Amino acid sequence: MSQGPLMPKATAVWLVENTSLAFEQIADFCKLHPLEVKGIADGEVAAGIKGLDPVSTGQLTRDEIEKAQKAPHYKLKPAVSKVKLPEVKRTTKGPRYTPLSRRQDRPNAILWLLRNHPELKDAQIIRLVGTTKSTIQQIRERTHWNSGSLQPMDPVTLGLSTQINLDFEVQRAAADRPAAVAADSGASLLPTEVSTALDEREPEADHGGREERLDADSVFAKLKGRQQDEDDEA
Repeated sequence: MSQGPLMPKATAVWLVENTSLAFEQIADFCKLHPLEVKGIADGEVAAGIKGLDPVSTGQLTRDEIEKAQKAPHYKLKPAVSKVKLPEVKRTTKGPRYTPLSRRQDRPNAILWLLRNHPELKDAQIIRLVGTTKSTIQQIRERTHWNSGSLQPMDPVTLGLSTQINLDFEVQRAAADRPAAVAADSGASLLPTEVSTALDEREPEADHGGREERLDADSVFAKLKGRQQDEDDEA
């Protein structure tokens, strides 16, 4: 699909005033509706717009206009530009751009993330607020040059990140966290020989304790009998 002229209504005004082209031909070339072109001819549309010559601007040739005037159903073809524009190469996505007016708020956002979402990795914080790993480390260790004045602020409120991106990173960190916690704090069963040895050792401990209680009772009984004998002699 070919593109229309740079100023379609101004071009249509000039073609209506300076050629005998049909409304449909002008509408097709300028990408307008035929009734809109008819309104231009009647003075009801684009009354204050000055006509623009498409021939002088290199958008249409005089020969093409004459050919179209002889054949009412002929569609005008735009002139091929002799100037070749350089091809725009797509570059890979670089680091996230942060406006200058909001860059001073990034340390506050980093502090907020470290306090409210400690499960986030440094790479996730970098993606959210567009900072560097060294800055995150300085704020975490309170060695940042402005640590005394930093105030934790939500990066979404500051406009440094969207709520969707923040929720996505938090959910990703939460999904990775249980596996790591289970690997660090998971308890394992004792070997069979260890548990068996403990079971065999418990009765011996009970038996020794029973013997100690019996010895204490016998000593107490002897002392009580001796005290009774002394009372009888008195």
